Amino acid sequence: MFNLTTSASKTFQGIPLSVLDLAPVNEGSDASTSFQHSVDLAQHADKLGFNRYWLAEHHGMPGIASSATSIIINHIANHTQRIRVGSGGVMLPNHASLVIAEQFGTLESMFPDRIDLGLGRAPGSDQMTAYALRRDLRQGVEEFPNQVEELQDYFAGKGIVRAVPGEGANIPIWLLGSSDFSARLSAEKGLPFSFASHFSPDYIDAALHLYRTRFKPSDDLDKPYVMLGVNIIAADTNEEARYHATSYDQQFLDLRRGMPGQLQPPIKNTSEVWSSAEAAAIALKNNSSATIIGDKETVRAKLSKFVEDTQADELIINSQIFDQQARVHSYEIVAALFD
Repeated sequence: MFNLTTSASKTFQGIPLSVLDLAPVNEGSDASTSFQHSVDLAQHADKLGFNRYWLAEHHGMPGIASSATSIIINHIANHTQRIRVGSGGVMLPNHASLVIAEQFGTLESMFPDRIDLGLGRAPGSDQMTAYALRRDLRQGVEEFPNQVEELQDYFAGKGIVRAVPGEGANIPIWLLGSSDFSARLSAEKGLPFSFASHFSPDYIDAALHLYRTRFKPSDDLDKPYVMLGVNIIAADTNEEARYHATSYDQQFLDLRRGMPGQLQPPIKNTSEVWSSAEAAAIALKNNSSATIIGDKETVRAKLSKFVEDTQADELIINSQIFDQQARVHSYEIVAALFD
């Protein structure tokens, strides 16, 4: 059976909370500084009692530095003591399954019982970059289930060749998704499922229903286990949180405009930056159940409602905040809600 939590993890209403780090590159900064910030945040999260710290594979995006995901996982695990560290996720179609088995088998050998392997089927990039990344240009995302099976075989010592390190490693494999595809596959395989509700909130209910009703117990997991993504930007006051959230708003607009860039500093006069139509899109995004912006009591109330509505087994929190001190403080405010 997979071990999905650490013994020292604290909880919110009995539910472990974890950290999703997109390794943001701030305007005028660089990847080196981004990684320093990630280590700083991970060390705080480790001490505060968060359960896991995940990094997401993206490519060709000036504002996200986590393309070489397994290398950063090693860096974070080496600078922390207890917290689980993993991928949220590795985009498996970009890689040979054997390479991922070897990389994560190596990580597990270095940091026993602390490594997670979350798998996604999207390229984590635009189509041109995906084309450049693909190990086999004839392979598409429709091969994802076969790749997952192949990866599991390598860990089980049943592959066409041996994964060394990797063979025999007890690494929790998670499937990630923002639609119903991975919900179905996770259920079929009896694997834990992480749903990207932080950017796909409209599909939460459908994905959870599919996963829970179709789940088949496996040697890895005897009952459904779902972790949901939540955007939380917390500060000492609602006004301050709303101010810091404008960096996240600008990132959202950059993607919407097809012009991804570095994470921008917060702004006070938003009308100078986006149109009324864009303001409406931002308001819709920020009013979703999986985005929470506010002070401690606002976060407590909305997070409690989210937990009640979804019955999530775990939550993973993304906080796109420009100022590193404010970013760490946001997680400190959330940690203050632990039981």
